[in-house]
Amino acid sequence: MPISKRDVLELRRRLTKKSCSFDKLCGCYVNGEKQILLRFNQSFTDLIEDEMFKYLDIAKKALSGTLGNNLLELSFAKDEKATEKQQFLWLLKASKLKNPDLLESFYKGVIKNCDISGNYLILLFHDIYDVISRTKDRAKLDESEEVYEYIICAICPVELSEAGLSYNEQAQKIGICQRDWIVKMPEIGFLYPAFADASSDSNSIMYYMKNAKDTHPDFIEKTLNCTLIRTATEQKAAFESVVKEVFGSDDEKAQDFFMQIQRNLNGYLETQEEAVSDEKLTEEVISDLIADVDVSDKIREQIENAYKKEFSEQPPTAKQLLDTKLVAIADQRAQTKALQNKVIELQDELSKQAQTEVIEQTSDMQILLDKLLSALPEINQNELKTKNIDGKQFLLIPIKENN
Repeated sequence: MPISKRDVLELRRRLTKKSCSFDKLCGCYVNGEKQILLRFNQSFTDLIEDEMFKYLDIAKKALSGTLGNNLLELSFAKDEKATEKQQFLWLLKASKLKNPDLLESFYKGVIKNCDISGNYLILLFHDIYDVISRTKDRAKLDESEEVYEYIICAICPVELSEAGLSYNEQAQKIGICQRDWIVKMPEIGFLYPAFADASSDSNSIMYYMKNAKDTHPDFIEKTLNCTLIRTATEQKAAFESVVKEVFGSDDEKAQDFFMQIQRNLNGYLETQEEAVSDEKLTEEVISDLIADVDVSDKIREQIENAYKKEFSEQPPTAKQLLDTKLVAIADQRAQTKALQNKVIELQDELSKQAQTEVIEQTSDMQILLDKLLSALPEINQNELKTKNIDGKQFLLIPIKENN
C-alpha cells in the first residue's frame, strides 16, 4: 500500500508539544573534514521548552513536501546488502536508540556517503505511536489496533551566521555581533519504517530531500541501500528533454508542443478518478495525449519511441508529469492566440466591407456623372477633370465665357 497524504498528515499533526510522544533524541555534530566533534543522547522530555520546539520543527520538516517530489517512498534493493541494511535499521529502531554501537555504526555509514559540504548535524528521533483506529467514514474509534514504532533521521547543515552589528545591552553600545554556528532545516532525512495506510511498512522508507532536483543518490543507494527513483521534478525534466531532442534546434516548436501536452495532461487528470490518476502513464496513454497535437505523424512516432526508451523501467504518473504553472501559461497563450485570430477575422471582415463600400461609392458617382452629362450636353467630356481637395474628390467643370 503506497504512502498517502493522509498518512503523512497524521504523523505531522502529532509533532506538537501537546501531542508529541518522542522519548529519545540523539545525534552527532560533524565538521567539513567528516570528523565527529560532538555526540549526544538524551531523553526528549528533558529538553527545555524552546529547544523542544526547535527540534520538533526539524522533525516536522523531515516529513514535509509533496509526495513523489520532496517525499519519496523508497524500497530496499533486492540484494544481500539491502537485506542487512533493513535488518540494521530494524534493530536500531527496536533498540530505542539506546545502543551506542548501533548508533556509532549508523553515524559512520551516514558520514561516509553524505555529500553535504561543510558542517552538519545528524539527528535521530525515536517514537512509539498507538495508531488511532478509524471507521470507513474516518470516524475515530476508542481502541488502538496497532502500535507503530519508528525513527526519524534528519541531516541538517550547520552554517556560520553572517557578520554584522548588534546592540550590546550590557555595554550599552552598538558593536560587532557574535557569530554563531546555526543549525538549519534538514537537507535530507527519512522515516523508518514507512507509515502507509495507517500501518507500519518495514519494507519501505519515506525519504525527504529539500531540493527535488538533488536526491543525493549516494545516500539513497549506499547508506540506505534502497532503489533510486526519480522525483516528479526529475520526471518532468526528463520528459521535456525527450521532446527537445525530437525537435532538435527548434526550441520554439518544442516548447509549444510541451505546453500543449501539459494542457492535455491536465484535462486527462480532470476526467480520471483519484485512484486512476496515480497509475503509471503507459505509451498508449501518451499516444492518446499527443494524438490531437498539431505535428506530423513522424514526430508523434518519435516522441512515443523516445518516451518508451526513457521511462521503460520507471514510468511516471500523470501527476508527476503535470506542471500546473505551465498549464496556466499554456491556457493564457491559447486565449491570446484565440483573441488574435478573432482580431484577424474582424480585420478581414472590415476590409471586405470597406471594399464593398468603395465599389458602391464608385458606382453611385458614375450614375451621378452620367446624369450630369446628360443635363449638360454642350460640355465636352474630355474637358471634365477631377481634383482632390482636403482629402475629398471633386469633379471640375469648365465654365465657358460668352463672346
